[in-house]
Amino acid sequence: MKIRKKEFLCSRCKSILPFTLKGMVWGDLQLYFLSSITYLCSAPEIDPTTQQPVGCEKRSDNTFKAHVECIPAPGLSCSGLSINSTFQRETECKPTNGKSFETALLLSVFFGMFGMDRFYLGYPAIGLLKFCTLGFMFIGQLIDIILIATQVIGPADGSHYIIDYYGAGVTKLKIDNTTYYKPADYDL
Repeated sequence: MKIRKKEFLCSRCKSILPFTLKGMVWGDLQLYFLSSITYLCSAPEIDPTTQQPVGCEKRSDNTFKAHVECIPAPGLSCSGLSINSTFQRETECKPTNGKSFETALLLSVFFGMFGMDRFYLGYPAIGLLKFCTLGFMFIGQLIDIILIATQVIGPADGSHYIIDYYGAGVTKLKIDNTTYYKPADYDL
């Protein structure tokens, strides 16, 4: 039986070490924390065509998740795990639709004045406008190079670029009602 809920694991594990392990990585295993419980997860299997974890699926809350296999850290005694003492943990992944970051950037640099970058990303109206005006007299081309390089502009369908999983991807931070602001005079 594989455990998918972290809360269930927390109630079934107890530490037999007098201390917790912090910030350690063993080989391709990464150290994670679950309350005061530690566990190790292997690196996800990466799909070479999408550069995302295999099994990346959309959840009901509009997030994309994949499963990685985890084991309790040394010094933990857990019951209710599978025969080989593993459990599954969800990790985030990004949906892709075949648009490569490198291709978009190269099209923008070399053919941006003709709007090829915008056609490639799925913005045909702006691509046609750039074609007719030579990239807005090359100013639009320069702006698009910056916007594509910083990943502000992505594919028109809302998917993400295909970038190496361990490469230089950008994560956008959002501030909303669930964001917590730490006051400047806050001390631990």
